Amino acid sequence: QVQLVESGGGLVQAGETLRLSCAASGGTFSRYHIGWFRQAPGKEREFVAAMWSGGTTDYAASVAGRFTISRDNAKNTVYLQMNSLKPEDMGVYWCAARGGSFPTPRSPSIYDYWGQGTQVTVSS
Repeated sequence: QVQLVESGGGLVQAGETLRLSCAASGGTFSRYHIGWFRQAPGKEREFVAAMWSGGTTDYAASVAGRFTISRDNAKNTVYLQMNSLKPEDMGVYWCAARGGSFPTPRSPSIYDYWGQGTQVTVSS
């Protein structure tokens, strides 16, 4: 059983930066693939970024070039560096983890574990 705890959300102005953290416990963290998802009010949860256990990354087109996913296995933590934030980036952000295969990282249904979410608010 893996527990995930996000932190780092907050209120920023457009163009500013935030770094989200996702701290994991209860499993062999280095073996897990990690995804970040977000949900804005009135919208469906959407894929943001993912990182395979081996380090390969994938990004939604809307954040590519602005967001960076990284992991520190020694700290059991995954990060989402968010630069040049836009009002449309606003929402609740979750990290999620999956062990084993990682066939469709953009699909939230494949993940086994989820954090509680952290709110990101971007003012224009």
